[in-house]
Amino acid sequence: MTIPATSTRSARKFWVPALLWFGLLSLVAVAIGAAFGAITGLLFYSLSLASLLFLQMRSLYQIEQWLDAPVGRPRPKTWGMWAHAFAALEDIRHEDERSRAEMAEWLARFRQAMSLLPDGVVIVDGVMHLEWCNPAAQTHLGLDLKRDEGRLLTNLIRSPDFVDYMLSGRFEQPLPFMHHDRKILVQLISFESRRQILVTHDVTQNEKMDTMRRDFIANASHELRTPLTVINGFLEHALSSEMSEETRQRQLHLMAEQGQRMQRLVADMLTLTRLESLVQPPSGDAVRIKPLLIRIVEEARALSDGKHSITLREVQEVDLKGNHDELESAFVNLLSNAVRYTPDGGRIDVSWVMEGDSASLTVIDDGIGIAAEHLSRLTERFYRVDKTRSRATQGTGLGLAIVKHVLLRHRGRLEIFSEYGKGSRFKVIFQRAQLALRQD
Repeated sequence: MTIPATSTRSARKFWVPALLWFGLLSLVAVAIGAAFGAITGLLFYSLSLASLLFLQMRSLYQIEQWLDAPVGRPRPKTWGMWAHAFAALEDIRHEDERSRAEMAEWLARFRQAMSLLPDGVVIVDGVMHLEWCNPAAQTHLGLDLKRDEGRLLTNLIRSPDFVDYMLSGRFEQPLPFMHHDRKILVQLISFESRRQILVTHDVTQNEKMDTMRRDFIANASHELRTPLTVINGFLEHALSSEMSEETRQRQLHLMAEQGQRMQRLVADMLTLTRLESLVQPPSGDAVRIKPLLIRIVEEARALSDGKHSITLREVQEVDLKGNHDELESAFVNLLSNAVRYTPDGGRIDVSWVMEGDSASLTVIDDGIGIAAEHLSRLTERFYRVDKTRSRATQGTGLGLAIVKHVLLRHRGRLEIFSEYGKGSRFKVIFQRAQLALRQD
């Protein structure tokens, strides 16, 4: 068996000085014994050994005291091998402090990185006691690290599905469950023999978007089915029997109306889809609102065909930053809605004015009005207060949804005031940051 060179050197450093000390004491004791008698020499030798033992015990005591609290205390001053031992221990302590500092730094970086994750991370011990969690997990699961640290996770989250999952021992598939009106996806992952990670993901918004997509497809299919049924019915009737010129013209007219309705519906769906898919903000070009409103009001009068009094009350010289086509689409929908839902002979007033640091477009009508319970849902796609009247007025049910998305992109907001039977007021407000104020 080969002894390492380092061990041999260490042994020499210890034994050679120790043997030299004992040899020197022995020679001195023999000399004293020869000069003053054997008893005196033996007494000197005994006292010398006792002194050496005392010094060794004192050094042991010092090292014990220093190891109990080495931080901030100087190294004890000793001699011989004890000085080497203290120096080695101090080097080990410094290395340990560096390792602890590095570990603390890495732990801080890890926690900072985990805190920035959109998904939740929960660290539990082998028996499901909470050790740590990031802010996302606290939001998803309603946890409070300061309050809940060390508590049993299944006592903190009492959903039966969650508890069953945590106790099942089968974590190959994630578990979706409802918690505080949120749908959370969780999965437990073992990463140490005594620790596990619970990963959480909030899928509430994804579920809402999927539901909205399904509803949109269902509603669009329903809206397209009616005009297609009318057109197909007329075509089948025309192919199966002869009809008078008057009947043929009437049916062609109705088919043209249904075709136009489908065209408007498809156009509105394409507009809404485009607005929802845009990720870039609208351009910062100045859109001149006054000429735009003058043209839109003229188009509304054409749509009304003289059945309503449509007045452009006040238009100030204030422009907007944004996309011309999107703003035009929003304003057209507001004004066309007023025309469609105001009875013949009704009045519609339009104004564009500065109000403090904001500018607002207001469309007021004295039409049929809207009951209070419907106001919060008016901007939903295909939502109609009166479906029969909406079809009669050729509405698609997407106008206010388009308005909402245009305003979201232009940092505006829509306020609706209405009283059933007395009319409505639709007010679009743009903050100062969105205005393109002219420099006089």
